[in-house]
Amino acid sequence: MESSIPSSILFLDIETVPAWPSLAETPEKFRLLWERKASSLARHDPRTPEELFERAGIYSEFGKIICISVGYVAEGTPRIKSFAGDDEAQILREFADLLNNYPMFERLCGHNAREFDLPYICRRMVARRIPLPRLLDLSGRKPWEVPHIDTMELWKFGDVKSFVSLELLAAVLDIPSPKTDLDGSQVFKVYYELRDLNRIVRYCEQDVRTLMAVYARLAGFSWEGLV
Repeated sequence: MESSIPSSILFLDIETVPAWPSLAETPEKFRLLWERKASSLARHDPRTPEELFERAGIYSEFGKIICISVGYVAEGTPRIKSFAGDDEAQILREFADLLNNYPMFERLCGHNAREFDLPYICRRMVARRIPLPRLLDLSGRKPWEVPHIDTMELWKFGDVKSFVSLELLAAVLDIPSPKTDLDGSQVFKVYYELRDLNRIVRYCEQDVRTLMAVYARLAGFSWEGLV
């Protein structure tokens, strides 16, 4: 077992919410499009479009990023940084600057990142007219040419049907749970009703610490001191 995760890997996690506090406050064209989206979701969830609106944050077309937390390991010590706030464009620009200005990062790693975090970030950058950094510009690459790491895919071992949360995987690997204060289903309320962005940032950063420990366990590195 190697002593530490390579410092060339940048770990990340994002937190998202609907772009508007409620369906009633959503611009008309997006409100109508959400109602259409909600009607397709109704096959599995009979709630009204208003009741389903809290889920809008998981769809990049209706949501926005309020926090990107990143981490890397230097000399066995985790270093964590967050970009957070109400201004999504500023968050994305600062994250893009990080990727553009620190070429030492050669791979990104997240949990379910290939299906959620990375596409979400890319779509929101395009929507905000922010040029994609080199590490995110994957157009034309074949799946096996994409350098990024997804801990959920590592855990699948080829099983295409399996979904496992970071919390569950941490439990299986005997790593302290990241869900010490809140979970993803509460982010909407904490952001729009309680207005406690700092709490969301702490939650996102703890996910990144847990992510690094999970990756270390799966890849055969030492994970002590990461959580």
